[in-house]
Amino acid sequence: MHEVTAILDVGKTNVKLCLLDASGKTVSSLSRPNDVTQSGPYPHFAIEAIWSWLLEGLAAVADEFDIRAINISTHGACAVLVDGDGALALPVLDYEYDQVESCDEHYDAVRPAFERSFSPALPAGLNLGRQLFWLSRQFPADFAQAVQVFMYPQYWAWRLSGVAATEATSLGCHTDLWYPGEDAYSPLVEQLDIRRRLPPLVPATAALGRVTGEVAESTGLPQDCLVYAGVHDSNASFARHLAAGLSEPFTAVSTGTWVIAMAAGSPLAVLDEHRDTLANVSVHGKPLACARFMGGREFEEICRLTNARLNDDCEENDIAAIVSARDFCLPAFASAGGPFARRPGELPRDIANGKALATLYLALMIDYELDLLQAQGDIVFGSAAGKNPLLCRLLAQLRPGQRVLQSGDDASTVRGAWCLTRPGYPNVTGMDEFELAPPTGLVGFDAYRDEWRVQSLAV
Repeated sequence: MHEVTAILDVGKTNVKLCLLDASGKTVSSLSRPNDVTQSGPYPHFAIEAIWSWLLEGLAAVADEFDIRAINISTHGACAVLVDGDGALALPVLDYEYDQVESCDEHYDAVRPAFERSFSPALPAGLNLGRQLFWLSRQFPADFAQAVQVFMYPQYWAWRLSGVAATEATSLGCHTDLWYPGEDAYSPLVEQLDIRRRLPPLVPATAALGRVTGEVAESTGLPQDCLVYAGVHDSNASFARHLAAGLSEPFTAVSTGTWVIAMAAGSPLAVLDEHRDTLANVSVHGKPLACARFMGGREFEEICRLTNARLNDDCEENDIAAIVSARDFCLPAFASAGGPFARRPGELPRDIANGKALATLYLALMIDYELDLLQAQGDIVFGSAAGKNPLLCRLLAQLRPGQRVLQSGDDASTVRGAWCLTRPGYPNVTGMDEFELAPPTGLVGFDAYRDEWRVQSLAV
């Protein structure tokens, strides 16, 4: 049988189980929607449904593949509170639940200053510390029953291995719980009384142990299958680019529900808490200047509002027509974060190709965020951008002094999580698979970009 590594990738929209061979190629994959349960005390993720699906998926492929290791990547802003019996002390809250903001007056008085946390005040539950503060005030008895507080990737690693751990990429993901520049917890963990409930810190490359006997029996996995610590998904994508041997400065752009630009080599001094720029923590534990917006969600919303389909054709001439007509799509179309999160989006009238408009909008937003970060050097897009290669070409025209590269991966997040299981990471062979994006040739594009920024910043 083929020896493979399994990656559980829990994104905000979809959950995937991918098998990668020794070269990092995906040889099998399964997916399901990441459903949010609306009943109960608040919207929450369907944890047991994901767990059952994962076990069934592993069992379905265990006869064909020899699964030697498992790693996990997940979205951020998520923690799991576990009681003394190993059950959920509280449902796992969906970070888009805006009632979390009801605690803002009290929470803002205790959250750490941006100058040390590099974690801006974000809407809804995007600051994990705010979630935990709200839960502790709304459900004090249940919160007190939690004996362990897991970051989301490490929860799944614990379910698979029985070994409890904490890892810095999720801990340092705009949580307010971590000081990225100091490699230390913020005082908020003591104020929430969770310091003693956070498992020991381990590096992202750590193998926690073997799968439990129960998991091996129910799935058919070999009993010596290793479970790795897990990683925040955007940082997994960045880890993949580090394995390619890229040297600083460079910027990795991860596209999905969230578009996140991670600028290696940019100083933290460039960060502006009012524009949703922040510091993430790399798999090496180093702070990383980042900017983000809910680009995938906004792309879908613009297409919906313009009656466009996601699989519509979109060519350079479609965008040229929009630029020539000075039709502007102004931010924002999602309220959960981003540099214009509080600004209502505006659409031009009578757009012939809504997908072209959405693609142009993403390019302008990414270009703006790269300027916020003072990004230098190569700009490297992950695999998801391959679904819309025109996006990379637009950025190549907007930023002629920088190379725009596109990964040839099936899924950069998944491949990054795979990289972390390889001996000798970041020295992993065969990771330099990038294509240079040729620039578009739009007439008047720079002037159009300048006017778009003026109008976007006017409110």
